[in-house]
Amino acid sequence: MPHSNGRQTATRWHILGAGSMGILWAARLARAGLPVTLILRNQVRLHAYEAAQGLTLVEGEQSRRLNVTAQLPEADEPIQRLLVTCKAYDAEQAVAHVAHRLSPNADVILLQNGLGSQQAITARVPHARCIFASSTEGAYRDGDWRVVFAGHGHTWLGDISADEAPQWLEELQRSGITHEWSPTILSRLWRKLALNCAINPLTVLHNCRNGGLHAHSDEVNTLCVELCALLEQCGQPDAAVDLAAEVNRVIHATANNYSSMYQDVTQGRRTEISYLLGYACEAARQQQLAVPHLQALHQRLTDYLKRHGLPCN
Repeated sequence: MPHSNGRQTATRWHILGAGSMGILWAARLARAGLPVTLILRNQVRLHAYEAAQGLTLVEGEQSRRLNVTAQLPEADEPIQRLLVTCKAYDAEQAVAHVAHRLSPNADVILLQNGLGSQQAITARVPHARCIFASSTEGAYRDGDWRVVFAGHGHTWLGDISADEAPQWLEELQRSGITHEWSPTILSRLWRKLALNCAINPLTVLHNCRNGGLHAHSDEVNTLCVELCALLEQCGQPDAAVDLAAEVNRVIHATANNYSSMYQDVTQGRRTEISYLLGYACEAARQQQLAVPHLQALHQRLTDYLKRHGLPCN
């Protein structure tokens, strides 16, 4: 029976999105003795999960199986705390399928790349408290229901409509999830969006690891100039400070890595273009700000995805 340091009333974590981040969070919360339930998209996935008899967390040389319960979106159990780890393009629809189950004043934690999906979900569930999150943790699946914790990072959480941190952050502490409550979460998300816009699309178009962008530094720096102007115009001047220096530092520090967008393209998966470059270009249009290089990059990437038979939205 799940317990929480002797307290039988621990709020259950429902996790929507059983990708690498969803499984990573579920496994660590369950390992700390907290009640966790995965919400899986259909009966086929539920049967596959039941056959696997739980999640496996691989950390270094150690692997541990954790028996986490699972259910379908149409289950009737109320949801008080929902962690959404779906891709940005799936997140709003996934939340819509369980919105009727959210308790009054439920907490919905949104861990998506880019911007746009968070605002859409907030509008869709006005009775819930939506908390935006951004993470630098690394994880990947090396099998169904198995996740390898590849890089210890940090998670920032914040609420754009309220400053007060929720009580349950101590459960993250207990689960070994390094985190910080951020009153400026939107600035952090804009900063990450700008970093992704400056790096990810170019790695796809130049077919290279992050470090390959050293050969295209003029292009990277030109994009950074436009991104800084956009951040300032959108009321996010803090997110613009030393952007080019940080982009180049990230390229250097992750030189051997392939960007997430590059990996999506090579594996024939849909990218999050609409929530990164698409969002930036639309924000510029609304601000009547000219960003010719960003727009050209968006067009080039769109054309590239079409040529490779991938969705470009």
